Amino acid sequence: MTKEHSFVAGDYSDRDLYASSRTQERALNSAIVRAEIGESFEEYLEIFEAFYADDIEVSSETAEEPIRGKDRVRSLLAAFLVPLHVMAEVGGLSVSIRQTAIPGDVAGETHSAWTLDLVGVSGRTCTVTWRALRKWNGSRVVYEHHYDQQQNGGPLTSDDLSFDAANLP
Repeated sequence: MTKEHSFVAGDYSDRDLYASSRTQERALNSAIVRAEIGESFEEYLEIFEAFYADDIEVSSETAEEPIRGKDRVRSLLAAFLVPLHVMAEVGGLSVSIRQTAIPGDVAGETHSAWTLDLVGVSGRTCTVTWRALRKWNGSRVVYEHHYDQQQNGGPLTSDDLSFDAANLP
């Protein structure tokens, strides 16, 4: 079964920078929330390709150095997404993500709060929250910074997954 999503990463050069960055932010966040990691990790990579600039810079309050360039960021993103996809698709991990916009008044800059809930087949949970600051250049994210990262519960272990071949359909 193929699930199709559409998202638009258009050129908004004729619009107000403030309004266009908010429009793009809503489209990006909506695409991320709608994607299903249990079905495909590739969809997230397609979203990344559509919305992020080639010269993207990503940083966090826990990393020593920012990551620069689309190839390097894509590689790190895939290294996170592939195991998560396998744990969801094969191991029965329930994965949900939520986003809340944080109001701001700087043109070309957006903030959002994120919550990632992981629930194992055992019922144990791990919730990760963080905030993201994005800077936009037209329809592309050129800078993203993650901050205020917190974890509640977990980490989940192999006991929280179901890789037992006898239990597979």
